[in-house]
Amino acid sequence: MRKVLFIFGVLNDSDIEWMARAGARRGIGRQDVLIDEGVPISSIVLLLQGRMGVSVSGIGEIAQLEAGDFVGEMSLIDSAPPSATVAAKADSVALFLDKQLLMRKLAGDHAFASRFYRALAILLSDRLRATERRMAYGEQETGLGDEATRLKDELDPAVLDQVSIAGERFDRLLKLVEEVAMKGARS
Repeated sequence: MRKVLFIFGVLNDSDIEWMARAGARRGIGRQDVLIDEGVPISSIVLLLQGRMGVSVSGIGEIAQLEAGDFVGEMSLIDSAPPSATVAAKADSVALFLDKQLLMRKLAGDHAFASRFYRALAILLSDRLRATERRMAYGEQETGLGDEATRLKDELDPAVLDQVSIAGERFDRLLKLVEEVAMKGARS
């Protein structure tokens, strides 16, 4: 859930509302492949609930993703095809944002673009630091332990200031996505 803080501590309420309305909520079954290594993707995906495994051919699983993680964000930034396969480890729910629609929003709304790219930069920086720790010190991220200690030790103080509001924004996004899905089902 820590990744939620990176994204939703930087984005504002109107950003959250746009994402909820522009995205498509989808269920993902256990072991369904969301992204195939080397195959271009048309959406960036925000995991709303569940767990995903990230694997690289010849290496195996290199990471696990959970609620609040983006999937496919690297391909959004550099246009290269995905460098890993992402598959559901449990039944999951995700918000799919069409890349072309998102790119138009980023090009036309510079304030949103600034916040969105800052959030991705913080998220990717955290992933790089975690990779460095694993490589240099052999540490494994188990997902266990005292969340507050991890937050204190690993997050930028500016991000920590937004912890409470980030959680509220993520909860709001979940509700908005559900409302949009319900309205669509009634139509």
